[in-house]
Amino acid sequence: MDSMVQLIGNLGFPITISLYLLTRIEGKLENLTTSINNLSQVVSNIKNNTP
Repeated sequence: MDSMVQLIGNLGFPITISLYLLTRIEGKLENLTTSINNLSQVVSNIKNNTP
């Protein structure tokens, strides 16, 4: 039981930080995906409108 408490104590902080960073990065990745899709549409429109 003591080793289990020590294991949780040693791993709890890195796991918490990892989850926090993954949550923050997820939102940024969604914004990046939206921007890339918008850019793709703009480039497609430019290609279709040039003679």
